[in-house]
Amino acid sequence: MTTGLEVPLDPKVLEGLPQPPTITHQSSKDFIIDPRENILIYCEAKGKPHPSFSWTRNGTHFDVEKDSKVLMKPSSGTLVIDISGEKAEAYEGIYQCTARNEHGTAVSNNIVIRQSRSPLWSKERKEAIMVQVGVSLVLQCRPPAGLPPPIIFWMDNNFQRLPQNTRVSQALNGDLYFSNVLLDDTRNDYICYARFPHTQTIQQKQPITVKVLDMDAINETVAAMYNYTNNLFLGDPSGERRPSFMAPPGQSSTQMALRGGVLELECIAEGLPTPEVSWYKESGDLPSSRMSFHNFQKTLKIADVMEADAGDYRCTAKNSLGSAHHIIKVNVKAAPFWISAPRNLILAPKETGILTCRVSGDPKPQIAWSVNGVPIEDSPKDMSRKVEDDTVILSDVQTGSSAVYQCNASNEFGYLLANAFVNVLAEAPRVLTPPNNVYQVITNNPAFLDCASFGSPIPTITWFKDSQTSILNRDPYVIHNNGTLEINVAQSLNSGKYTCIASNNLGTRENHVYLEVKEPTRILAQPEYMVVQRNRKAVFECKVKHDPTLIPTMNWLKDNGELPDDERFLVDTDSLTINDVTEEDEGTYTCVMNTTLDQDSASAMLTVVEEPDPPTDLELTDQRERSVQLTWIPGDEHNSPTQKFLVQYEDLLHQAGVWHNLTEEEGTKTTAHLDLSPYAYYSFRVLAVNHVGYSRPSQPSRQYRTNPAAPDVNPTDVHGVGTEHNNLVISWKELTGLQSNGPGLQYKVNWRQKDVEEDWSSETVANASKYVVSGTPTFVPYEVKVQAVNDYGNGPAPEAVEGYSGEDVPMSAPESVQVLVQNGTLAEVHWEPVLTSVVRGRLQGYKVSYWRERSLHQAEAQQEEQQVLAFSGNRTDGRLPGLKPYSLYTLNIRVVNGKGEGPPSPNHNFETPEGVPGPPSFLHIKNTNMDSLTLEWGPPQDNNGRLTGYTLKYQPVNSSNELGPVEEMVFPANETTVILSDLKYSTRYKFYFNAKTIKGSGPTITEEAVTIMDEAMKSNQVDLATQGWFIGLMCAIALLILVLLIICFIKRNKGGKYPVKEKEDAHHDPEIQPMKDDDGTFGEYSDTEDHKPLKGSRTPSNGTVKRDDSDDSLVDYGEGGDGQFNEDGSFIGQYSGKKEKDTHEGNESSEAPSPVNAMNSFV
Repeated sequence: MTTGLEVPLDPKVLEGLPQPPTITHQSSKDFIIDPRENILIYCEAKGKPHPSFSWTRNGTHFDVEKDSKVLMKPSSGTLVIDISGEKAEAYEGIYQCTARNEHGTAVSNNIVIRQSRSPLWSKERKEAIMVQVGVSLVLQCRPPAGLPPPIIFWMDNNFQRLPQNTRVSQALNGDLYFSNVLLDDTRNDYICYARFPHTQTIQQKQPITVKVLDMDAINETVAAMYNYTNNLFLGDPSGERRPSFMAPPGQSSTQMALRGGVLELECIAEGLPTPEVSWYKESGDLPSSRMSFHNFQKTLKIADVMEADAGDYRCTAKNSLGSAHHIIKVNVKAAPFWISAPRNLILAPKETGILTCRVSGDPKPQIAWSVNGVPIEDSPKDMSRKVEDDTVILSDVQTGSSAVYQCNASNEFGYLLANAFVNVLAEAPRVLTPPNNVYQVITNNPAFLDCASFGSPIPTITWFKDSQTSILNRDPYVIHNNGTLEINVAQSLNSGKYTCIASNNLGTRENHVYLEVKEPTRILAQPEYMVVQRNRKAVFECKVKHDPTLIPTMNWLKDNGELPDDERFLVDTDSLTINDVTEEDEGTYTCVMNTTLDQDSASAMLTVVEEPDPPTDLELTDQRERSVQLTWIPGDEHNSPTQKFLVQYEDLLHQAGVWHNLTEEEGTKTTAHLDLSPYAYYSFRVLAVNHVGYSRPSQPSRQYRTNPAAPDVNPTDVHGVGTEHNNLVISWKELTGLQSNGPGLQYKVNWRQKDVEEDWSSETVANASKYVVSGTPTFVPYEVKVQAVNDYGNGPAPEAVEGYSGEDVPMSAPESVQVLVQNGTLAEVHWEPVLTSVVRGRLQGYKVSYWRERSLHQAEAQQEEQQVLAFSGNRTDGRLPGLKPYSLYTLNIRVVNGKGEGPPSPNHNFETPEGVPGPPSFLHIKNTNMDSLTLEWGPPQDNNGRLTGYTLKYQPVNSSNELGPVEEMVFPANETTVILSDLKYSTRYKFYFNAKTIKGSGPTITEEAVTIMDEAMKSNQVDLATQGWFIGLMCAIALLILVLLIICFIKRNKGGKYPVKEKEDAHHDPEIQPMKDDDGTFGEYSDTEDHKPLKGSRTPSNGTVKRDDSDDSLVDYGEGGDGQFNEDGSFIGQYSGKKEKDTHEGNESSEAPSPVNAMNSFV
């Protein structure tokens, strides 16, 4: 059994298929016409061949051709009725359209045509309505029954709507209700209007006059007369009363609503005071999404009514005197509605199909089936057709049995009519999806490849990928009933060409589509939450990764809307910059990256902060003599919480215009207790502080004055120091105006000599910060104190401070001066301290002055610059470093105090012992021959003693910088030259030379020289380039190389390969190998390679040799050397090709070797 084939919507497919009629457009079931316009009744249908149309009116055939006023549109069933000059009532009735062709008949709904009506109000005489103030009143409208019903509203003579409120309101039926009347309700133009929407006409009722009487204001006679003669007087005198319901009356009522319609429940109550109305559903909640209140809560409206809306609704009217309740029982009924309407079927011969007409309603609808517009029970019997209530089963259908079936479901509230055709066809498959469609999808998303087809019988769909085997209906593929291929989670490997094949017993068709799986769009760097100060710059980053074949579009949103049209907003490829941010820029910013297939977005908030606004409304409370309470209201924090409040004050009496910090309070407080000083005119202001900075100051508070009082404090920083030998200067830090506490501020200065029985001396001064006491002894202790006083009393008792009178220079010098010489460069000096009485001040120390008179081997004095060493405190000795050996020195000592230096002690002479000499002043090499050379030298500039001689050491240096054996020679002190013989020709030598005294050898200087080459060797060294045999050999080699190149070129042109590279790799030419030493480098001696030690030499780790100085020396002196001799005469220095410069004659050097000698050194 099958439910039949879906009818294709493609017009190209439909064009070639036979098809029973289908109603495509028809007028509504209830059609109200305007009698001033022509009647237009729609009926459109399609089918193959195109259907013909006919009409019935009130159940009988309506012959359109016989009525000249009626026209049926060509190729259509739509009727146009010209009612000009005719009464529209003549064409009222129930119309039904029929569309038929050779394959079946379809019928329309029953279309009820009714003319719109707007009848006039019946004439009636209206008497004035008199009513007592406070009672309820109903003004009835009773409009004429129109089609459709009119819209009611109340107006006055000036066409102004009457005001309505909780007391006065219009009911659903149009009546005007007064819960209680007031004197102001008196008027003669209460007019009810009815507007008829179809005819666009408005009719009015006769005006109603209402007179509201205050019965207390008229006498009983008049009142009795009115009560007796005028029965129009309504309402008894009434005061305040509990609510009661005017509409609907009673305690309960019933109301019915149709499913899908609108339910309107109304409760109008009277009472005084005016009651308020509320609603409650007793068996559930009110449907908040579908309900609304109108007419000042008096009407509850529920849209799209459902069965669940049935139940009891309680309305409650309440005022200050009580309440009243009314229950409205709501029943929900339903006109027939579809659960499943019958659908068109296309069946192949021999197939079976089902038509289903499932409806619901309350009461339950009755279902009637028809075939081609004829009740199924009156149509010819068909053994292949079986009717089971709401279902028609068609079995083993045959060609030519096409028909249109009608299902009519009805109850007392309406009906449903549906046409569904059964078309018996035999059609080969057709693929309706366009060929070569390209589907694009994002990775990990489902992909749907369409293969819409048509055929009868229904074609079977098979899918293939990349011309491979068929795709089975299993993971990751799902083949749907309509032929669509679904890939649950598409991956890049799913990209490719797909083929769908539609086949039935009448043929086969195929179609190709393509799937492209793209990389997803992802935001890699999301914008981050930013807190930015106002007028600063905010930058949101949004870096995105996307499929390179998709074109991305970046959009920025602010609060889900477009960015402001402001040049401050700069959008770049992957960022948004907002310059000069303002408070209006706060919000959520979202970057949205769109492609044609997907999008990604990320959001971040921008918070703009700035300094807080200044506090306001400063108030002074709890005012006391020395304190006051200050309160304020904080300003706007601008998104940055206030951390603290700073309270400042201005003293208008002592320092107007200058604000001082007084106290700080936490940011959560708005009050401060302020301690004040007497005799001040205070103004206060407050500044708020947040993370951004300080606010502007608040407006100053009102002025607050404190009364004068005696000083609370005395001056600080009291000192007593003499500036002359016979005075004492007492100084202090003056009080500020705020500290004075009152007018007439003065300072009482007190002093007395310490440890002496005498009274305090005192003096009072004003506007001063010091006082000078004259005639004091030299440098004696005093006690001093300073007290503040003003016109209101003295300050607290001051504390005494010790001071001293002035100093004078010391009277005498130290005695018993002795010098102990430690070595040639250091001496110790000792002395006895002077008495305190002769220091005449505060002892600072002793100053030793010393100078070198001359060297001991010089007869005449050559006094050098004086040197001075100061020794602080009460010292009795000191050390004199940096002395020169073998010299005569003179020194003296002075006492030093705060006033200056005392007289010097008598000069004292001492001598320093001998030391090692300085380096020889120069070493020259002259007369260099093949096996000899001459050395000349000069004595040291600093002998530091008596010279005992000189030491010379020398050794050869070979071509690899290796040192040969050391030769040593000793010379007396009076010699300055020597000739060295028996040297090797063409050899480099290095010479080491120093002087010595009885204390040892001094620093070494070095020089280098090369002996010249033997003449015989020179003659043997002939330029090879001038020898004939050498020239011939070179020519032969060149010719051989040329021949080899020619052969190689010929081989290559013939396609052969000459393995030159392999032969070169197999036979290395020893001539092209670099000359290497043991360390892998070319063994050439270089004058510039000072950093390379010679092989065989021993070198200290720091490259220097320490001089043999005294361990007692405090100052290292003299020039250092790169090498020296040990006590046993062995050389321990480091060889260097660079000549060591002499300290005084550094420009002299040994002769440079000739190029020939340099070459011979490697032979």
